[in-house]
Amino acid sequence: MPENITYALIHSPLVGPFTWQLVYQALIRQGIKAVIPTLVDDPDSTLPHWQQHVESVTGALALIPNAQKFVLVAHSGAGPLLPVICQKLTHQILAYIFVDAGIPRNGLSRIELMKLEDPGWAEQFHEALLKGEQFPKWTDDDLQEIIPDSETRRKLVTEIRPRSLSFFTELIPVPEGWPDAPCVYIQFSQSYNWDAAQAKQAGWDVYELNAGHFHMLVEPVTVADLIVKSLQKLLDASSLK
Repeated sequence: MPENITYALIHSPLVGPFTWQLVYQALIRQGIKAVIPTLVDDPDSTLPHWQQHVESVTGALALIPNAQKFVLVAHSGAGPLLPVICQKLTHQILAYIFVDAGIPRNGLSRIELMKLEDPGWAEQFHEALLKGEQFPKWTDDDLQEIIPDSETRRKLVTEIRPRSLSFFTELIPVPEGWPDAPCVYIQFSQSYNWDAAQAKQAGWDVYELNAGHFHMLVEPVTVADLIVKSLQKLLDASSLK
């Protein structure tokens, strides 16, 4: 892997940076550069959540020399942020890798994206949010099956950030001309069947693992290797030579 490539591992706004910590460690052990920017938002801010998250990510990445080329890797709810993150960076983006993540569509909110994927479930979810409920509220017991290790599970649970209606209904823009670099989709769970299908239709490279949504915390080396392998395939293609 060329030394001027850095993997930016971007966690979902519903959880925290620990989501990527084990993959980060696996990459670093291989001598591969990686960073985990933390998505930060202030409840008293007048800015939408997505804009605060983009600014926190791009602020962290701006500290990395421009000679570095980024591979933006998003998990879950971080997927819709990738186009606007790219827009704010001066670095070259080599590729976008969506890991069990939502694929952005211009001007749609997260709830609208959910309604494209599973209209019935999304409508019920929307009604719950309108009643004042928040999501997610996963407990240790809820995640026991997909994250068997108790200490790993505990660390993830401590970073869970339940969100209310405003988070799911704010519109997230997609700049004109995106994607401006090759995209890859890595699917873990059946919940993202629709997104994986969209990626296939768009001609993206799609990799499927029969696993849980937080598989990067279960088999971090496998996931790290797959991320690197997916980029290497793109590097070997004429578009990135």
